[in-house]
Amino acid sequence: MEERELQKPHHVQLQIITTTTTTSTSPADVDVATEKALSKLSMLTRFHAGYFRISLSLCGQALLWKTLSEPTTDAHALRPIIRMLPSAAFVMLWSLALFTLVALCLLYAARCLFRFRSVRAEFAHHVGMNYLFAPWICWLLLLQSTPFLRPHTKSYLLLCWLFSLPILLLDVKIYGQWFTKGKKFLSMVANPTSQITVIGNLVGARAAAQMGWRESAVFMFSVGIAHYLVLFVTLYQRFLGSDSLPAMLRPVFFLFFAAPSMASLAWDTISSSFDTSCKMLFFLSLFLFASLVSRPALFRRSMKRFSVAWWAYSFPLTVLALAATEYAQEVKAEMANLLMLVLSVLSVLVTLVLMVFTALKPNDLLPHDDPFACSNLIPKA
Repeated sequence: MEERELQKPHHVQLQIITTTTTTSTSPADVDVATEKALSKLSMLTRFHAGYFRISLSLCGQALLWKTLSEPTTDAHALRPIIRMLPSAAFVMLWSLALFTLVALCLLYAARCLFRFRSVRAEFAHHVGMNYLFAPWICWLLLLQSTPFLRPHTKSYLLLCWLFSLPILLLDVKIYGQWFTKGKKFLSMVANPTSQITVIGNLVGARAAAQMGWRESAVFMFSVGIAHYLVLFVTLYQRFLGSDSLPAMLRPVFFLFFAAPSMASLAWDTISSSFDTSCKMLFFLSLFLFASLVSRPALFRRSMKRFSVAWWAYSFPLTVLALAATEYAQEVKAEMANLLMLVLSVLSVLVTLVLMVFTALKPNDLLPHDDPFACSNLIPKA
C-alpha cells in the first residue's frame, strides 16, 4: 500500500490568470459619432453661395481703404486722414478678407464634393444661381486691393484671367437661359440678386482696364451694362420674379444702387476720367440709395432676427463710397469730399456692426429655416 501511494502521481494545479483588455464601443458612443458626422453634412447642406456676401463686404472694404490711402492733389480731400493710420491696419484688413474668402471657398468645395446634388439644385435656383458669381467677384476685388502684387506683372495677369474666365462662362450659361428657356425667362426669374451677374462683369471690366486690356474691358462692360438695362426695366415693371423674394432676403434690395456705382467705377477706369457718363451713373446710384433708405418699413421684417442676409447691406454701401471717392477726386469740391466721408464712414460702421453680430451670434448664420436654402429643390430618391 505504501508503494502504491508512492507511485501515485502528484497533480499540480497551476492557475493562470490572463488579463485581456477589450475596447468596447457602447451604442451611445456610436450614436454621438454618427450624430456629429450627420451634423457636419447637414451644415454643408445648409451652407450656400449666399455666404459669400461676407467676403464681398470685406474685400470691398479692403479696396475702399486702399483707394482712400492713395495720394491725391485735391487740397480739400480728406484722404490724408486715412493715410495717418498705420499701414499694418490695411494689411490686417486685407489678410482678414483673404482668410475669410479662402475658408468659404474650402467649405463650398467640400459641399461640391459631399453634397453635389445641393449644388446642382442651387444652380437651378432663381436666387442661388446669381451668387455663383460672388466668389470670383471677391477674388477680383481682393486682387485689385492687394498690397503684395503690382499690376502688369505676370502673376497678376495670370490671376486676373483665372478669376475672370468663370464669370464669362457663367454669363454664357445664365444670360443664355434668360432668353432661350421658358421657365428661365428673365421675366420669370428676375429678382434684385440678378444684379450680381451684372456686377461680376463690371468688376471684371475694371480689372481688365487697370491692366491696359481696353478691348477686353469694353467687351465685359458692354455685356454687363446691356443686361443691366434690361434687368433694371424688368425689375421696375414688377414681373413675377421680381416679387418672389421672402422678407428675410430684402436687404439684397441694396444691390439696386451697387450695380450703377460699379458701372461708374468701371467706366472711369476704362476712359481714364470720371466723365459725364460716370457722373450720371453715380447720381443714379445716389437716387436709388435715397429711395431705399427713406423706406425703412421695407426692411422691418428682415431685421427681426440676425441672418447672413444682413451682410447684403455692406457691399453696396462700400461700392457707393468708392464711386463717391472718385467723384470727389474729379470735381474737387468740399461738398463732394463731405459726401465721400459720410458714405465711407457709413460703410465702415455697417461692416463693423455686422462683424460684431456675426461674432456674437454665430449660430444664427446657419438657420434651419433659411429661405435661401435649395434643399427643397433636390429631387427625392
